[in-house]
Amino acid sequence: MEDDSTLYVGLDVHKDSITVAYALDAGEVELLGKIGTTKTDIDRLCKRLQSKARRIDIVYEAGPCGYVLCRQLVQKGFDCMVCAPSLIPRKPGERVKTDRRDAIKLVRSLRAGDLSAVYVPSVEDEAFRDLARTWVSAKDDLKRARQRLKAFLLSHGVRYTGRADWSPAHRRWLSTYAFDSAWQQMAFEEHRRTIDDRLAQCERLEAALRKEILHSHISSDSSRWRQATRSSSKLLVSI
Repeated sequence: MEDDSTLYVGLDVHKDSITVAYALDAGEVELLGKIGTTKTDIDRLCKRLQSKARRIDIVYEAGPCGYVLCRQLVQKGFDCMVCAPSLIPRKPGERVKTDRRDAIKLVRSLRAGDLSAVYVPSVEDEAFRDLARTWVSAKDDLKRARQRLKAFLLSHGVRYTGRADWSPAHRRWLSTYAFDSAWQQMAFEEHRRTIDDRLAQCERLEAALRKEILHSHISSDSSRWRQATRSSSKLLVSI
């Protein structure tokens, strides 16, 4: 093992497996094989890599598995990049993708400096992002629930004479309307209950976001600050 050697490592990461390829300096790219994704598997991989070189650069594509692996590798002392899949150079006509080919391609692209890194948030930043995204999802769920109720009423010829904009007057009308059929009334009430549940969920999440945005000291250069700024504009809150 030479002190000035660099080991380039490409990981094709999936839920239950990681395909590993590597190259030492300008040497041939070799396939290390497929490993599991447990902490024990990662620890074993790190020891194997450390036996090949002192400087180790690792890359994998951003995807549904998130940044946990990157943080594990950084804690072990490795340089780890999470790259943007859409910006990986591809040859014309290159369509066949396999885990092995992807891992090897990552090694070559990393060594050539052709990859673009994505921002890896801190654990705290990612937690705040999760909260903000959950709020956005809850707002979408509320919108769909309201659309389903409007469609249900329309299919039965039930129309509100004013603006059906979920104003207090509109909600009062909904609370007093009743169907002759017990089954339709039950369906109507379930639609309304779903809306009430989603509203309560949105209110809880909005309260948590407001508290974080107004009272927490967030660094202005962090992704958490940018997420907070976007959330505050939607919540109509001034920081």
